[in-house]
Formats: sequence, structure tokens, C-alpha cells
Amino acid sequence: MATLPRKIRIAAIALAGFSLSTQVLADEAEKALAGELLDCTAYYQISSEAIAAMNAPQMQAVGERLKQSAADSLALAGKYYGEGDLDAALKAARDKQIASMAGSSSLGNLMAKYKESCKTLTANPQARLEYWQMATM
Repeated sequence: MATLPRKIRIAAIALAGFSLSTQVLADEAEKALAGELLDCTAYYQISSEAIAAMNAPQMQAVGERLKQSAADSLALAGKYYGEGDLDAALKAARDKQIASMAGSSSLGNLMAKYKESCKTLTANPQARLEYWQMATM
């Protein structure tokens, strides 16, 4: 680069910095999306386990759908999570949600918080990624 004129070198350095900061922002957006997907995975897992514990045959299909939703949202989270321990992050999300239940076996609070948002998120994760890309700019 020493042979390039000073203005071109400055522009090249600025462009490289812009490229790096753009990648950092993309990583932040994907990490935020992955965090939401892990919250959904935790919600689906906890709900599925609670329904299975009820031992109600008429609820078996619901429990299986929730179990599948957990697997689907975990797969999506893995796609966006990047470096790090995905299992540890999921455990932290589960622990947080279980703690928010305050010893209750009622899923009401979790359902109120996650049912619709997780359904929307897993149906169209790209839209939520675009939100996070704008939010992290």
C-alpha cells in the first residue's frame, strides 16, 4: 500500500473498517435473533414436558407438536447463533423461564409471553432478522 497515494490508502482503510463494522452488526443481529429463537425453544420444551407429565392422552398430539416446534426453533437458532455453546445458552433460557414460573406448574405466564411471538418468529425468521439488522445499526 505504500505506493498508493495517501487519499486512496485512507479510503481503503475506511472501507475496510466499514466492512468490518458491517460484519459486526450482522453478527449482533444474528445473535439477537438466535437468542429469541432459544427463548422459543425453551418455551416449547417446557410446555411439551408439562403436557407429557399430565399423562392426558387427548393432549398427546399437542405435546408432540410442541416437541417438534422446539426442535425446529433450536435448528434455526443453531443456524444464527455463531460461535459459542448453544446448549449452555439454551439451558440458561430454560432456567430463566422456569424461574419466572415461581414454582408454579402453570404455563399461563409463559404462554402469554411466548405463544404468539414464537409462532410468528418461527414462521418468518427472516423478517425478525431484518428487524434486528435495523435495530443494531
